[in-house]
Amino acid sequence: MYPVKSYQMEALDKKYLSELEEIKTKIQASAHLEKYLDEEEDDDYKTLVAEIEPEIQELYLRVANDNPLQLESFEKVLLDDGYEGLYIPKVVGYSVLRGAVDSNTKYRQPQDHFREILVDIANSANFEMIKQRIGQSVQVGFALSSDIWITNLVESINNKRVRSFLESQKSDHLRVPANRALVLKKYQKQFESLNFLSTDFPQTTGELKSNYHSLRAFLLYRIRGEYNNESLHKHLLTFISNDAISNHDEYLETMMIIGMYYDLNLAEQKEYSKQLAKLNDDATALKNAFFEKLSAFRKEGILVTAESDMRMAKLVHAAKVGGNLEEYYTLMELLHNNGYVHENSIEAVRKYHDQHEGLSEENENLRSTIFTNFTGFLDNLDTDSYAEYFQVTKTFILYINIFSNQKFNQDVKDLSLRYIKRLIKAYTDKRGRDYQDIKKFVKSTFLDLNFMKPKELVELFKTKRKKKEV
Repeated sequence: MYPVKSYQMEALDKKYLSELEEIKTKIQASAHLEKYLDEEEDDDYKTLVAEIEPEIQELYLRVANDNPLQLESFEKVLLDDGYEGLYIPKVVGYSVLRGAVDSNTKYRQPQDHFREILVDIANSANFEMIKQRIGQSVQVGFALSSDIWITNLVESINNKRVRSFLESQKSDHLRVPANRALVLKKYQKQFESLNFLSTDFPQTTGELKSNYHSLRAFLLYRIRGEYNNESLHKHLLTFISNDAISNHDEYLETMMIIGMYYDLNLAEQKEYSKQLAKLNDDATALKNAFFEKLSAFRKEGILVTAESDMRMAKLVHAAKVGGNLEEYYTLMELLHNNGYVHENSIEAVRKYHDQHEGLSEENENLRSTIFTNFTGFLDNLDTDSYAEYFQVTKTFILYINIFSNQKFNQDVKDLSLRYIKRLIKAYTDKRGRDYQDIKKFVKSTFLDLNFMKPKELVELFKTKRKKKEV
């Protein structure tokens, strides 16, 4: 078992602390707070929430965009009594969702930040108001946690009222893994528009093993939105250059994500290529692991784009790794620069493909790259330009013949059918020239490629008659 490091948060910038202090001053000066303290009416607290929380949210999202590694420090500041429990319900949700879960939909490691927040809420003078807004979050967090973790938390609370509330959030229904997975998915949807992920960049093997899944989720999340990643660069450089963890599988996969999706500065590029060259000393291990992980990315739905290929190609060439890895990325550069329809690209693909086993990971990634190009073209081709589809199908056929791969053929068939159905929907005049040209081309091509049988083609172009109303 690897030792787990306590989370080392990045300290909150003074500018954010200053703004939070101003908000705290505003809270304490609020007439709504004064009224709530005097009369203890729920509506007065809710009015205070409506007045202040949007301001906290605006600042929180600013920190999340520019300095995401400071989020837990931000949240800990809000635990100060002077903030009267405002925004804490959201923070509970964030702490629940940050934890990585395993295939059984249980946390991979204890969530200390979630625990700390709950303990603070238990001691808050505003507990009664806060508990009305955190029930679902606590229930989900408890479902993902171990029984012993929950028991230790509850037993650490002295207040019987609070203990009773926490006990009530344990759900027998959520002991069933399928139920947990469904509830977690629904709960995540409530937060999908919010940016709250943070992480810890590991420095030791133990930290890498324990925090890897959270780090991976964070790095992938940051590339999917228009986020400012400038504050991450010092951490990326430290991670890349860390020889203490570089011989681990998790390091290579993280390096691939960084190299493919992050715009590295010159210092980072230099260090990256240096480390890649070191990894290449075990050329077989690097080759096999790299292409396997690249295939796994695609299967997971992580987009491998022209941009990600070109970033990695630059780093691979600088590392002078040679062999399969450099050959592959040289081919990727040619494909993305010339386009997949260029005769030089087609010939280069044929040559590379023939040098590797048909079902090798290298060829699997090559086929995926070509198919991604096909998809990008056809999904963006309007129905008025169907003649371009006729033309590009000639190129599709060339690649089909090069690869001789059943799955690739099926994927091309499904992609083509998707476009053809758009054409049939657009051109409804069966006597019109457009419709007849489309029908003639599809019947001839699909038969030649064994995509469909004659009866299936008749069915494809058959008019679907509406049932007469009785």
